[in-house]
Amino acid sequence: MSSVPLRTVFVVNALLFLPAGLLIYFLPLASFGVSPLWLARVAGAVIVAWAVALFAGAARPSGPAVVQLVTGNLLVTATLVPAALRAGLPGPLRSVFLGVSVVLFVLAVLGLLLSGRTRGSV
Repeated sequence: MSSVPLRTVFVVNALLFLPAGLLIYFLPLASFGVSPLWLARVAGAVIVAWAVALFAGAARPSGPAVVQLVTGNLLVTATLVPAALRAGLPGPLRSVFLGVSVVLFVLAVLGLLLSGRTRGSV
């Protein structure tokens, strides 16, 4: 069985995280109330590093890389869903949070299912 679908899951994940990390890193977050600017820069750099790790994992998906992908996606989903369900959040932002959560959850499930299918192949 080909690992192309699993590689596609890795690349789609990386394409979600890379722009988010760059946006957080370069966006002037002081206007959003983030007081220590270095905190936003570090968070953006970590997200960009995660996207680069996902691109590297796409080259040759293995067991540990799939576990990292699934764990990362489920942790981000578990963080975004309560924030989206919180009262007082604007409607468009709530929709974005829920949409990203659904996409990440589906990609985590696909990563699990596709890794099981390709595990027996060489």
